[in-house]
Amino acid sequence: MPNDESPASSGEFKEYGKAKLTINGSSIESNVYMNSTQDELFIDTGSLRKDGQRLTGYPVNVLDNGLKNTATCSSSITYIKGEGEKGILLYRGFPVESLSSSCSYLEVAYLLFTGNLPNVEKLRDFSRDVKENSMLSEQFSNLCDIFPRETHPMTLLSSLITSLSAQYDNIDLKNEEERLRIYKVALGLMPTLVAMVYKFSIGEPYVSPSIDLSYVANFLNMMFWSSLNENEPNPILVNAMEQILLLHADHEQNASTSAMRMVGSTDAQPFSCLQAALSALSGPLHGGANEACLKMLEDIGDQNNIDDFIIKVKKKQARLMGFGHRVYHTKDPRAVIMREICHEVLRVQKLDDPIFSLALELEKRALQDEYFISRKLYPNVDFYSGITLRALGIPSEMFTAIFALGRVAGWFSHWNEMHQDAKKVLCRPRQHYTGPGTRNPNL
Repeated sequence: MPNDESPASSGEFKEYGKAKLTINGSSIESNVYMNSTQDELFIDTGSLRKDGQRLTGYPVNVLDNGLKNTATCSSSITYIKGEGEKGILLYRGFPVESLSSSCSYLEVAYLLFTGNLPNVEKLRDFSRDVKENSMLSEQFSNLCDIFPRETHPMTLLSSLITSLSAQYDNIDLKNEEERLRIYKVALGLMPTLVAMVYKFSIGEPYVSPSIDLSYVANFLNMMFWSSLNENEPNPILVNAMEQILLLHADHEQNASTSAMRMVGSTDAQPFSCLQAALSALSGPLHGGANEACLKMLEDIGDQNNIDDFIIKVKKKQARLMGFGHRVYHTKDPRAVIMREICHEVLRVQKLDDPIFSLALELEKRALQDEYFISRKLYPNVDFYSGITLRALGIPSEMFTAIFALGRVAGWFSHWNEMHQDAKKVLCRPRQHYTGPGTRNPNL
């Protein structure tokens, strides 16, 4: 395990040149910067509106639906490259593959927030502090009782996170130690809250955290206490959950991370920011993708229906969930790791579930089909993590909450980085107005 003397990977902010925008003969110049991995260029449009007003008489803006080509911040936390022979995912400069094989989730959580991997002493202290923040008051644990039993876990989790805002309302956002303290609180409470939401959904009593177990083993114990015959879950199953959390710990400026940063830019208190991120994650096009993948498999129902389903996909009459990715135009590096974990869990569990054999057959046929190969539609991490979570005994309604449990590390790391930035400003995007001009209500 590397120690925390290793420098964090943060390249220089290098100026590459100038970009010139010409409008009816008038030109506006903007600085162009190269990213630290020297494979992307960024045009700084920060003064574009003002310069446009001066030169053309009109404020000039950039229209970029969905911010597909717009960087809303500079960050040294996570790097993604989706082109080439294989996808690349780096946490603070470390390939996710190397972290997956040598680090725990809490080590990666420390890395994302601080920039470096912890040494043995710092990991021990960090783990202790996180565990000490895992307990809930009895008054708080009774909050679930005001909700209907059939409430979706993400709705319930989001409501509980909002309730935390009342306890952490006076945070000095400029104080680095205070931000680290809140991070440990969030890491400590999330497994407890997610497990509590699950227990409530199945009508079983809440199980208190155990300080004697590892972070992930404690979470599984809180989830499945009544069904365990031993004091600690199977280490292979613990490792599978560890990998799921680690591989979902961060993924650059996705919708939920952007929501965390956008709300954070208002100096809202941290658990309000977390609630915004959770809301963004809950959609089926984001964190709900692995739940949607399992629903797709259930709808297919049988291996004999795969050919008809693939025909519908090619005719755009159905969606092949769990294949392809918005960022990766080649193999998702997380999926490569998760595939091995998935197959290992299936071997260990030896479950007679037709969904598993259906999923593996669908995977096989899609990977051999020229239609999907030519479009680089490979299975992504959601495909394998959904199957793995099901094999662990976790219902699909809980999948997004598990995703959120892993992503807390990334969300708060970006929140912290934003508050460290001397150039931090209130996020306020522009719009391209297409409605009517001034109208007379008396006509």
